[in-house]
Amino acid sequence: MPAAAALVSALTFLVAKDSLTDDAYITLDYARNLAVHGEWALVSGHPANTATSPLHVALLGFVTFLTRVSGSAHPVLALGIVNTAVSALLGWGWSRMRLPVAASALGVALVLLNPLLLSALGMEVLLIAAMLVLLVAFADRPVAFGLVAGLAVLTRLDLIVFAGLIGLCSAPVRRHFGRALGWFALVALPWFVFSWFFFGSAVPDTLVIKQLQRSFGGNGYLETGLHLMWGPDPVAVFSFAPAELGVLAVLGWLLLRRRLDPFVGLGLGGIVYYLVYSVIGVPPYHWYFVPPVLALSTAAAGLAARLPWPPRVGVLSLAALLVVGYAPAFAGRPVPWAAPPFFGNWASARDYARVGQDLAARAPGKAVGAPGEIGTLAYFCDCLIVDGFSDPGRLGPQITQRIDQASPFVAWLFRVNYTHFDWSRPPVRLDYQLRYAPGPGPWQVFSVAKGVGHFTLEPTR
Repeated sequence: MPAAAALVSALTFLVAKDSLTDDAYITLDYARNLAVHGEWALVSGHPANTATSPLHVALLGFVTFLTRVSGSAHPVLALGIVNTAVSALLGWGWSRMRLPVAASALGVALVLLNPLLLSALGMEVLLIAAMLVLLVAFADRPVAFGLVAGLAVLTRLDLIVFAGLIGLCSAPVRRHFGRALGWFALVALPWFVFSWFFFGSAVPDTLVIKQLQRSFGGNGYLETGLHLMWGPDPVAVFSFAPAELGVLAVLGWLLLRRRLDPFVGLGLGGIVYYLVYSVIGVPPYHWYFVPPVLALSTAAAGLAARLPWPPRVGVLSLAALLVVGYAPAFAGRPVPWAAPPFFGNWASARDYARVGQDLAARAPGKAVGAPGEIGTLAYFCDCLIVDGFSDPGRLGPQITQRIDQASPFVAWLFRVNYTHFDWSRPPVRLDYQLRYAPGPGPWQVFSVAKGVGHFTLEPTR
């Protein structure tokens, strides 16, 4: 199973590697700066705390550092290597549980071939998938579970929802909760304490940035998810269908079996995650739907494997049909992809690459204000592109605004989190501002989501 998962991951990476989203390139920016300059930064010389997955950045940074034996750093190559290795780990996690081969194979396929996940490659989505499976696989060993839970939280802080619920559904973890908690703290706490003092925030600053964006003036997370599940787009419908099967599997298990299982905890985690994100007011970025979809898809395959033979065959057959349902996302799409099935950026990765390279030639050594998307431009320009993601000096007013909007308890939590934030740090002074506008223009780009648009570079002084 590990070899098969690695092979599938390597092939899908070759298909999707030219269509990475802007936020994926933010991760690659951090990895390159860590590998080349030893800095935790989106742009060199300006340490920042906007990488949502410390573990993913660290892994990518390490492998990117190894690629420097060729004479230069290759973060995209490193991403392919890390994705393949992490997928092998995912397959190994399924193998460790010694479930029927068909269930394990479908559990891997439902995840690795899901168009929603493939639309977020470059971010920590595969690492999330591996951590969720490993949490279930080690639910019978409290020490190992605690270690994996710590790594899961370093993958994404919000994965603590899954770790907690899987732990509650595991009798060995409940019996030795203190032992599991101790190892969890040993793995996870050092980074968050370091981040709290060094960066001025224990959690990534993206929490504030994204919450202030809310819904872009349209539907929120809850409504968008329901529209994708039950809307007219077959790619979206089949991408979410395994999660719906997972909801039915979890509810059916609780009603008929009436006993807890780590896969039940995983599925409940997916449901709770979706509800929490519906409440906290974040924009409906497609990658925010990946963790609950992965969790519930995995729970569907895992719980099916626990069933007696006749119902097991029925559920797994349905899961196999759902994998076949992914086909419209691949059919008729040129390979390698120019854009993934789910995409919302203003320009394709290829057009952003061209603009970034041109920008490096037009404004060498100058500070350029980002137009609203920064990751791909910063990667291909390798220059000082500035917004709240790259310049903590611009975050003070946003943090204050978020605190003012919060309830008293949440505002107190934010104040504690930002106890060590450097409020006196001035923002980088801009030399130019890069602006985006729809329609044709001199610096023209195209996006399947936005159509034709263009950028202009304006001096600010």
